Amino acid sequence: MVKMRKNNVVPPPAECPLSACMNFIRGAWSANIIWYLMEHPRRFSELKADIKGVSAKVLSARLKELEAIGIIHRQVMDTSPPTVEYSLTELGRELQPAIVAIVSVGHKLKQKKLAEV
Repeated sequence: MVKMRKNNVVPPPAECPLSACMNFIRGAWSANIIWYLMEHPRRFSELKADIKGVSAKVLSARLKELEAIGIIHRQVMDTSPPTVEYSLTELGRELQPAIVAIVSVGHKLKQKKLAEV
């Protein structure tokens, strides 16, 4: 029988900050929304066109969730007809390096899988 090794990793607090963060961005399309808002504000129709495959209902729900937790800002523009723009908040911008890193690893995994075929 192999002896169980001791885990030297400091256990996370009762509510793990990593789990809390991932709970906020794990929803379908949330990371995509953050990705497309990194450069500049976007309107709903622009985000819908950017994110292939997302339904208007799901996009609307995700935008509301991300706004409620403070990751994105919704601004109603004083135009006729009224338009709405979405942008990242300061908190949302803090997620940028993590999203960029995930995309980078995704490219590497995709290349590795293609090389194996």
